[in-house]
Amino acid sequence: MATHLVLQGPDVSTPLIKEVARRVQAATIEGLPPGALHEAFRLCDVRISPELEAEIAKLCAQASVDSAFVPDDRRLEGVGVIAMDMDSTLITIECIDEIADLQGIKPQVAAITESAMRGEIDFAESLRRRVALLAGLEVNALEQVYRERLKLSPGAESMLAAFKSMHAQTLLVSGGFSFFTDRLKQRLGLDHTISNVLEIVDGKLTGRIEGTLVDAGVKAAWLTKLRSHIAPGQIAVGIGDGANDLPMLASADVSIAYHAKPIVREATDYAINFCGLDAVVNLFM
Repeated sequence: MATHLVLQGPDVSTPLIKEVARRVQAATIEGLPPGALHEAFRLCDVRISPELEAEIAKLCAQASVDSAFVPDDRRLEGVGVIAMDMDSTLITIECIDEIADLQGIKPQVAAITESAMRGEIDFAESLRRRVALLAGLEVNALEQVYRERLKLSPGAESMLAAFKSMHAQTLLVSGGFSFFTDRLKQRLGLDHTISNVLEIVDGKLTGRIEGTLVDAGVKAAWLTKLRSHIAPGQIAVGIGDGANDLPMLASADVSIAYHAKPIVREATDYAINFCGLDAVVNLFM
């Protein structure tokens, strides 16, 4: 089976393309539809080895270009389900950090968030500790974060539109909060959303989570559940950025690290470090 090399970045220079094409002995070079913030090219029928793959990745990273060796038979219409994390993946912020900012305690909460994302502390315990710090906050602070601070990652809507046009199921599964996932589900037309529910009493956060805590295991279980219902031969794609996403990503047929921590980049099939989410689509063209 032929293998192609996809190059994407804010500025993919002609000298870089020529040098990479020479090293991988590409048969042809094709332009791919550019994204909002990147250019894209496919080098067709290339030579591949672990050593060469590492060499190309290093060369491209130095030029702020994402590289991905993709098999010829991987196509958009073959994706049956796409699962993604919310905070710092589908959206640009960590919601809990922004909520904490309204409480004047963002540094304390953000430090716990970062440690959990790097895999240094257990996610469930870190979430309980962070949510406890929010006790007493008025619930309208959540609406303020959604309205004023929550932004979709570049290319998110284009990526979702492409997969939905092929009837792929979309799953937003997050260790974040249902207040935000519910609104994103309606706004983006997502099929499924799973997340944590903040306990609210008398219009204020209690500092506790209601019901079952959505952690790494729950994320993976939901992707596995949806994967069992797709058509034979179709694949599941997972996208995430933090250590809490690793079991879900391991459950996917194709795993993608998006602007992710090193521990996630090292464990996934592909890494998008310089482009928006619409770059995911070009891995299946």
